[in-house]
Amino acid sequence: MATPETRETPRNGAHTPRSGARRIREFIVSSASDGKLAPGARLPTERELARRFAVPRNAVRRTLAQLEAEGAITRHVGRGTFLAGTPEREDAQFSAGSVSHTSPAELMEARLRIEPALAELIVTNATPADFERMQACIDKAEQAATLDEFELWDAALHQALATATHNRFVIRVLDMVAAVREQSEWGKLKDRIVTPGRRLEYQEEHRAIVGALKARDADRARDSIVTHLQHARRNLFDY
Repeated sequence: MATPETRETPRNGAHTPRSGARRIREFIVSSASDGKLAPGARLPTERELARRFAVPRNAVRRTLAQLEAEGAITRHVGRGTFLAGTPEREDAQFSAGSVSHTSPAELMEARLRIEPALAELIVTNATPADFERMQACIDKAEQAATLDEFELWDAALHQALATATHNRFVIRVLDMVAAVREQSEWGKLKDRIVTPGRRLEYQEEHRAIVGALKARDADRARDSIVTHLQHARRNLFDY
């Protein structure tokens, strides 16, 4: 397998998992766009990416799950991870710095106004492959053995929903949402409130959203998204 051999070394002592995840994304995206990796090429293993970019394995898994949800890579148990094509979000990292001081409360307020509007776009533009990715994220979230793994696939589902709009401006806006969700303050809140019972409720709500989208029922999908976000906000802030 021909892959770039540049070794990533920490600057100023260490990298955070978030910065490492961005560098892994940049490595895969740039390797695809400049021709160093062709579609179908095998990517380095999770272990190798974690070592090369000096980040935890869970940060690698989260990044790969998001890229898989976008349709940029494919992963096969026992075979490896392969490049599917160039991700639509070549400039996704632009959002990380610009939202670094956004609070969880501000995020939820914005999500309640933005995400219900996705329903119409997805119902109009989504392909069968988009729905397959959504379903895969739901299935893997429900099979997750840990909260971290569930959160990984929950984030991947949101990425899949964004990608299914096939609207580059909307995708960039939702990249900003994803960037805030990776902040430590958000993570602390989620760790505190996502109980096993609430996780089951979220899973049911995710299935309701995707089921309505598959049925091309924009009104029902919009209502399901609002119900889910309102429920999540109540849990986060005890509303």
